Amino acid sequence: MSEPHAASPHLVPSVTPETAAVIDEPATPDASTLEDFEPEPLLDTRTAMWAVIFAGGIGTRFWPLSTPRRPKQLLALVNERPLIADTVARLSPLVPAERVLVVTSADIADALHEAIPEIPRANMLVEPRPLGTAAALAWGAQEVARRAGPDTIFAALHADLAVGHPDVFRDSLRRAASIASNDAHLVVLGATPTRPETGFGYLQPGSMVDPLVSRAEGGACHVEHFVEKPSAALADVLIDKGALWNTGIFVWRAKVVLDELAAHTHELQHGLPRLAAGELEAFAELVTSVSIDRGLLERSRRVVVLPSAFEWDDVGTWASLRRVRELDDTGNGVMGSVHCVESSGNVIHADDCCVVVYGVSGMIVVSIQGLTFVTTQERATELGPLLNALPGSLRFNPGRS
Repeated sequence: MSEPHAASPHLVPSVTPETAAVIDEPATPDASTLEDFEPEPLLDTRTAMWAVIFAGGIGTRFWPLSTPRRPKQLLALVNERPLIADTVARLSPLVPAERVLVVTSADIADALHEAIPEIPRANMLVEPRPLGTAAALAWGAQEVARRAGPDTIFAALHADLAVGHPDVFRDSLRRAASIASNDAHLVVLGATPTRPETGFGYLQPGSMVDPLVSRAEGGACHVEHFVEKPSAALADVLIDKGALWNTGIFVWRAKVVLDELAAHTHELQHGLPRLAAGELEAFAELVTSVSIDRGLLERSRRVVVLPSAFEWDDVGTWASLRRVRELDDTGNGVMGSVHCVESSGNVIHADDCCVVVYGVSGMIVVSIQGLTFVTTQERATELGPLLNALPGSLRFNPGRS
């Protein structure tokens, strides 16, 4: 498989090059040498690594491009490759396609598989109903344990992340695997905050996992507490105290995460024995939807954060694309046939049409056949009120389906 394109330089660097030393390995190179960087072979983690990708949902924040028949994971929002294909590609060759499981919903499973045909059909885990990410994690972990053994290490990650420098990303997974193989840790890859973002989770580092490797040297830390989606004021306080962003990229052993879910995630506890017995339908009926962040990270005392040197951002809203796309000389992030004149700081997406903008800044412009959507970047962060006000013909089938 070809290497994914390097993501935009506007992605958030997780740590500075000076703090990116690797445990028992040469220091991670700075940005000037990343293209020549050759990672070390997979560290001894006692087993080959697997991956579980969460790829359910539609992604209504990318309306009108994202619809039930064309979900967010299938959109080429960062580059020319659909998000799900980008996610699978950056795992290779560390995690080959036959060791990647994709948890998704029945209505989009076929379309997703068409975008990632290298994934075996048996590796598409189709939810009987929307389960929530904690339950999806439990199913993925149980499936990894069934296929490869309970001590198998796997990465769990979302399909809507923008990651720069895939070689460095895979090296971070290697380092996390080494940590997870040595103890019952839940390893989260952390990014250094650059703004008081209220839509992310924050991990407050405590004591070092290895006292001989400091945080300044890239060492992993035990997490004192996890805060999901704080207020702007609290986010400022957490940043001042050295908290890291939760990237939504995790590494752990299958048995360890299943045990922690059983111990702390009461929303799943009644269903987990059924899942272990292979009774998926019964499991789905007995569990309550809860996220990994709320259901596990906020409750477990085994969470460890590893500062990581790859560039990262969440592809969550139209406004976020200014951080992850290549920008033109006046800061516009465009895709498709677009002409900007005396305009700056816009996000413009043209699907099989031409868009011309003149004398505007900070706008979102999305045009698909038969429909053009225009808003400000501030209002684009939450489209719920807009969608609720639209007739169903526009809400669910805008432009072409």
